[in-house]
Amino acid sequence: MSEDKKTNTENEKKLKSADKPARRAPKKKPVIESDFEERVVAVNRVAKVVKGGRRFSFSALMIVGDKKGNVGHGLGKAKEVPEAIRKATQAAMKNMIKVPIDNGTIPHETLGEYDAGKILFKPAADGTGVKAAGACRSILELAGISNVLTKSLRGNNPQYCKGYICRS
Repeated sequence: MSEDKKTNTENEKKLKSADKPARRAPKKKPVIESDFEERVVAVNRVAKVVKGGRRFSFSALMIVGDKKGNVGHGLGKAKEVPEAIRKATQAAMKNMIKVPIDNGTIPHETLGEYDAGKILFKPAADGTGVKAAGACRSILELAGISNVLTKSLRGNNPQYCKGYICRS
């Protein structure tokens, strides 16, 4: 008797599953291969004080470049870090600029100013490398500059560093 019940329930399951349409695999989003390299420069946690306590959100600074003279920067803000990084990457793709490169270095000495900060950029001989720190190093490397000397004269805010390079 118990075997008959088991077979009946198995048969019922088969019939129920036959009535349902076959499940399809979820559609995969097409992966777009690009020659741009992305780099996270800074992620900040920002707190907003509200009636119930503190409300946290995140801001991310991304640099995108192809190492051939094209570089972009973007700032994204969201409640979660991955979303902030995604927004910053999209903003960086929109803010692309062309950086002049002369034999792997910059063509001339430049003083980059943005708000209260200043950075001095000097061309360098082959083999020198990128003598820069923090956000400036990321931007210069992703732009494709392989030999340059830099000196921060005022400020070390990574959000301003992007402005020095893009304005100079």
